[in-house]
Amino acid sequence: MNRLVLGNLVYRPLRSIISALAVAIEVIMILSIAAIMLGMLNGQKTRNSGIGMDMIARPGTTSNLIGVSGAAAPAKASAIFEKIPHVLVASPVYIQLTAGASIENIYGIDYTSFNALKPFVFLQGGPFQGADDIIIDDFTANSGKGLHVGDPMDVMHHTFRVCGIVEHGKGGRKFVPIDTMNSIEHSEGRASMFYLKTEDSPKYQEEVRRAIKRTDGMEQYDVQTLDEFLSALTPEKFPGFNIALNVVIGIAIIIGFIVIFQSMYTAVMERTREIGILKSLGASRFYILSVVLRETGMLAVCGITLGVGVTYLLRSIFHVKFPTMEFAVTPAWVLRSVLIAFVGSLLGALYPAWKASRKDPIDALSYE
Repeated sequence: MNRLVLGNLVYRPLRSIISALAVAIEVIMILSIAAIMLGMLNGQKTRNSGIGMDMIARPGTTSNLIGVSGAAAPAKASAIFEKIPHVLVASPVYIQLTAGASIENIYGIDYTSFNALKPFVFLQGGPFQGADDIIIDDFTANSGKGLHVGDPMDVMHHTFRVCGIVEHGKGGRKFVPIDTMNSIEHSEGRASMFYLKTEDSPKYQEEVRRAIKRTDGMEQYDVQTLDEFLSALTPEKFPGFNIALNVVIGIAIIIGFIVIFQSMYTAVMERTREIGILKSLGASRFYILSVVLRETGMLAVCGITLGVGVTYLLRSIFHVKFPTMEFAVTPAWVLRSVLIAFVGSLLGALYPAWKASRKDPIDALSYE
């Protein structure tokens, strides 16, 4: 039977290739969108872990959607935080989401306090020297034509001078003075949140949280530990994340289903006489059904293998061409895409296979 199945596929190479490509595209679509969306979350987790803070305090009106919550807090409140027992550093941060060549968060920072959380590792240059200076990480510096200390850089419709290039992994990829950010956004003296570094973390974290809640004007502040903040960076906590993912998966499944269905239905119609011969020789309905499904299974395996391979190739290309883009291909999603594509292909071939198994041998043999 396996030789019969393989012979049928080789006899119609173009149709077989198109069917396998449809399955491959289905797998690539599922894995790519999942890799990009999950990569954004995982990258944000990694970069926030590298800031050096162990607690975050922000007005209760803000959310975990960093960069879209505005600057609702007075930056001078950092002095109040630093007076709370066991708080070693309180750094005001203004994070602004921008949509230029790419969507990214620009960090407006007070350099002294932000660097005190965990020092920057400079590869070139150094700290801000003026209001129009910008610090970028090595991924940003190496992307495109490459940037060096002293080069101009347009961010938020404002021209900055690159004063330093640092190792990636400390929050954002671009850092500007918080006062300059305030000036650009016309929100003088404001901050999005405060990064706190506490003594002997996590020993005093609950005590610090209670002290902040008891401070006048901060009763409604949302105070989280780093672990609590990172645990909130999941697809379930972001509105529309799973919806967008499921929509793309649904489209991919429909494409694969229709192509497989059309391919196998046409194949069954073209091979009506062959099916009649097989049935006249004693082939059972189950035998005919299994032949069609085996053909589909073989096409699906070829398409899945190609799709997974191309996805990993895309990941390698993106890492070279777009180093700032996170492309997280996880084993869990590879397995999920494989199962979706394989089961979808079999379902697409089920009706053509059933139709082939139901053909009357006499009618099939007389088919012109």
